Amino acid sequence: MASITVYGPVRLGDPAVIVHGGAGGWRGISRIEEALGAVRAGAAAGLHYARKGVLEAVVEAVAALEDSGVLNAGIGSILTYDGRVEMDAGVMTDAMQAGGVAVVAYPRNPVRLAAYVARELPHVLLAGPAADELAQRLGLEKHPGPSPHALERWKTLREKLRSGEGPSWARAIYELYGDTVGAVVLSAGRLAASASTGGIVLKHAGRIGDSPVPGAGFYVERGVGGCSATGIGETILLGRPCVYAVELIAEGVPVEEAARAAVARHTQLFGNDNLGIIVLDAEGYAAAAMNTQGMPIAVAGQLKPNVEPLMLWKGGKEAER
Repeated sequence: MASITVYGPVRLGDPAVIVHGGAGGWRGISRIEEALGAVRAGAAAGLHYARKGVLEAVVEAVAALEDSGVLNAGIGSILTYDGRVEMDAGVMTDAMQAGGVAVVAYPRNPVRLAAYVARELPHVLLAGPAADELAQRLGLEKHPGPSPHALERWKTLREKLRSGEGPSWARAIYELYGDTVGAVVLSAGRLAASASTGGIVLKHAGRIGDSPVPGAGFYVERGVGGCSATGIGETILLGRPCVYAVELIAEGVPVEEAARAAVARHTQLFGNDNLGIIVLDAEGYAAAAMNTQGMPIAVAGQLKPNVEPLMLWKGGKEAER
């Protein structure tokens, strides 16, 4: 039976920001506190930069999440099975302006490279060494390498998997994938959404998930709403829950019901424990939904200038910070 947890609606006004720190198992109290601090910083950055434009705001929100070192993006990115950092990120505005980068290792903030692709290039997606070379030519800050937290997770889990002492690879994904990041922003009536990730734990080198792909990891439509997704990217690529949620809003479905319906449909297609989404409509109403154990989110806006971070838990219990 599907178990879907819904947050919202919450009226934020214009500007408005909602961010997430990833849906998943969320084991460990100390890490939860750190994650709540990270999403607080992300929402605060998005609201601060909203006056400069919606693209700037969503990029700064996600860059703050990438810089936390706590979440699975940017400097906190988990590692491939062979111990490398390979990151994906993407961004989209309601002007049908989009950019994504995949399998990048050079930029500290892949979302900044994705924003350059969206603004300056006639392409939507760039991947691999050529994308890293572009980041270097642009003078983007270099990634410092795996964080101590990411290295420890990689070493411990890989050793357990090799010895047969740990969970299966599929179970490990469920327990540990849950800290991709994303944001949706409304500013002066315009919308933008973004996602960024280090990918699934112990992934095969070269694997690309949903986070750099418009219409998969994120989606916006002018005058309607926007969405950012988190979970198991392979199912999100196939199920496109963000597009589904935004299409429902376009039909007049309230934002929280659109979020619930998108996760319910995804659960019917792929089962439980694989998806969380955040949704923001053009009127400044925000919501979130998930079929996992937990997901940290934060909201802020014209009507809620003080950032409100909280952990959504399966069953509806919330832990605020």
